[in-house]
Amino acid sequence: MVKLHDLEFEPYISEEEINTAIDKVAQDLNRDYQNDNPIFLGVLNGAFMFASEVIKRFKGDCEVSFVKLGSYLGTNTTGEVKTLLGLNQSLAGRRVILLEDIVDTGNTLQEINKILLDEKVVDYEVASLFYKPEAYKKEFNIKYRGIDIPNKFIVGYGLDYDGLGRNLTEVYKLKESNMTNLVLFGPPGAGKGTQAEVLKQKYNLVHISTGDVFRHNIKNKTDLGVHAKSFIDKGQLVPDEITIQMLNAEVDKNIGVKGFIFDGFPRTEAQADALAELLAKKNTAVTAMIALELDDEVLVKRLLERGKTSGRKDDADEAVIRNRIKVYYDETAILKEYYKKRDKFYGIDGVGSIEEITTRISEVIDKLQAKK
Repeated sequence: MVKLHDLEFEPYISEEEINTAIDKVAQDLNRDYQNDNPIFLGVLNGAFMFASEVIKRFKGDCEVSFVKLGSYLGTNTTGEVKTLLGLNQSLAGRRVILLEDIVDTGNTLQEINKILLDEKVVDYEVASLFYKPEAYKKEFNIKYRGIDIPNKFIVGYGLDYDGLGRNLTEVYKLKESNMTNLVLFGPPGAGKGTQAEVLKQKYNLVHISTGDVFRHNIKNKTDLGVHAKSFIDKGQLVPDEITIQMLNAEVDKNIGVKGFIFDGFPRTEAQADALAELLAKKNTAVTAMIALELDDEVLVKRLLERGKTSGRKDDADEAVIRNRIKVYYDETAILKEYYKKRDKFYGIDGVGSIEEITTRISEVIDKLQAKK
């Protein structure tokens, strides 16, 4: 067992297993590239140990560079431009092998893929020491893979937790946690906010509303709030990485709690992957996505009734209400499938009294907690 910062990690993959995997990757690379003088690109920071061992085992001529993916904010509609820092030579007409410590969601790899294609390489492949098939969502084939692992957060052999652990010669995984983390969804008028308040009291959970987090950061002019407002003022979407940093800060404020209710996030698969990664670093994971389900006509009736006293214009116009409901279903349909594939989606009948709906949700949570 090792402790890095505030988290404990337990042994997972031995040095012997790692060396065996690297031997196999190097053998395959020698078979395919030994006579081609390839360029190896080690992706920093994590791949330095893996790259060193692969290159030592390569029997032909080769060139070596270490690169890092850099981001520049605020220059286009997405808010980001990517570049490979450290790439100081032309790759045109060359065969390239990208050396990665780990491939999980594939987001970084997707950005590097665009850059390498622009460089007009003859071809390139990825060699990764670790690969998470459950997390990988991209189409690019990872041809050379050392060890396939479940979607767990690991450290060691180049991989870190907040800067620590890269020097470990074995790999460790996070010690399992018993936290309950809920992604709570519901269309406008479903009573999601009411249920979040009840559930956080009943199960002693921390309720994190993305909207509240944004308003707090912007109102208090935090660095992240100022950054987010710069996009909002231009009519641009706030990049996911800023939202995740805000959520991460909220999670960090609540070390040792029994779990979280995430309200308003995620909205896309990329955000769901980012939330999974954030929680993995905290030694936990999403327990369930709970969605309140109601007929549209019930929702419209509820909101129109609420509009008589709420003073909200969007509760008084039926056309606006129906569009809000449509937007909700358009946004959550993908996430419903995302969590279904992971056996974490639970649809709850949202018709009835507050107490009746709470009972239905509680039955799901109680069963999930009993399994831990």
